[in-house]
Amino acid sequence: MTISAASVQPAASHYVNGKYVDDPDGTPMQSLCSVTGMVIAELNAASASLIDECVVAARQAQESWAALTGTERGRILRKAADLIRERNRELSILETRDTGKPLQETLCADALSGADCLEYFGGIAATVGGETVQQGESFFYTRREPLGVCVGIGAWNYPFQIACWKAAPALACGNAMIFKPSEVTPLSALKLAEIFKEAGLPDGVFNVLQGAAATGSTLVKHPGVAKVSITGSVATGKKVATGAAETLKPVTLELGGKSPLIVFADADMDQAVAGAMLGNFYSSGQVCSNGTRVFVQRAVLEEFLQKLQPRCAAILLGNPLDEKTQMGPLVSAPQRDKVLAYIEIGKKEGARLVCGGDRAVVAGCEQGNFIQPTVFADVTDDMTIAREEIFGPVMSVLTFDTVEEVIERANNTEFGLAAGVFTSDLTTAHGVIAKLKAGTCWINTYNITPVEMPFGGMKHSGMGRENSQHAIEHYSQIKSVYVEMGKLESPY
Repeated sequence: MTISAASVQPAASHYVNGKYVDDPDGTPMQSLCSVTGMVIAELNAASASLIDECVVAARQAQESWAALTGTERGRILRKAADLIRERNRELSILETRDTGKPLQETLCADALSGADCLEYFGGIAATVGGETVQQGESFFYTRREPLGVCVGIGAWNYPFQIACWKAAPALACGNAMIFKPSEVTPLSALKLAEIFKEAGLPDGVFNVLQGAAATGSTLVKHPGVAKVSITGSVATGKKVATGAAETLKPVTLELGGKSPLIVFADADMDQAVAGAMLGNFYSSGQVCSNGTRVFVQRAVLEEFLQKLQPRCAAILLGNPLDEKTQMGPLVSAPQRDKVLAYIEIGKKEGARLVCGGDRAVVAGCEQGNFIQPTVFADVTDDMTIAREEIFGPVMSVLTFDTVEEVIERANNTEFGLAAGVFTSDLTTAHGVIAKLKAGTCWINTYNITPVEMPFGGMKHSGMGRENSQHAIEHYSQIKSVYVEMGKLESPY
């Protein structure tokens, strides 16, 4: 297949109350192909009046949706999951065109992981409830109730998956959702809205509004919105938390990271190299949980680099719609330029360039935002590339000697999203993991995130958890009810 300038223009920019709507008062925005730079869709951002209209529709729809049983809600979510699986290829091609991610990735990781999430929360929707506790003859019980209208704000690296990760627990609990995709990748969330409607979701329960920061800010501060969940940068997360605080909205923040991936001398070196590559080059390095600080014990440093270098050189860059392509372009020219700037900083600050380090020119995709898989060695903790999130295919290799040293250095960051440990000694593995300040951790693997496992970070990497039964806590609230069965005794 070839990337062309052919349009993938949606029927309209927004999906509100069960139908596509345009908003002539909204600011124009475009979706660009990451390979050709050409416009593939013209949209507009939601105006304040459309946002108000959407919130009203969602609030009205939420009451009847919440009145359904969990079994009824779950049946619709599971139907949506089935439809996504039936249309996986169509959805994957759209996601590849909008993000630049290789089709071999999107076919197995994006829409299908979204379907898994809808199936999982559809399955547990009927179990969402409270508890009853006896107090002598009397008792109290709790009710787990929906919050109301929830806003989900997505990132551009996993647009469809993130929309499902936020919608599934929210809808399972009886909430309505307004989802704002990233302005860089606005298309696939609209397809999710179509699928929800076909699956039987009532109009107004899931809506999509397009826009950039101004749209997000208006939604976050809107008095009709009860909760906000965002996946994005630390800077954006802080703005969302500040805006939500004005009306005391609860927030879930899944933010950035600069995660440590620790390789001990006794590790299976081939597996450690594979894990480091998975944790740095998948999706062209545009994954928040990536283990971009690779700490390698000094005794095996050269072995690690010798095994790593040829595997990096063999990564096939190409047209993302070619299923043989292993690594596509970065999502946009600004993101490409940002990553290239970090690479130059790494060179200037004295890191040793092991491989890559420049733009890549791909035949037939000469205008694409490609960057070579890049590895720096001799990186020290104070270097910029070891401290700041790059969000591109750039691996920093650092050397350590002792367990105590690497734990201290791994934790010496404002981030706390993820961490990985490679060792054949499980006592070491569990001991190190217990001391790492990170919310999502792996032993002898990396970036595996089944929907049954909570995902989220500590410190500046966010608060709250996506996925698993823990997500239910973020989309519901507890009401306590005490029932007196005896005679009420009062001193008055």
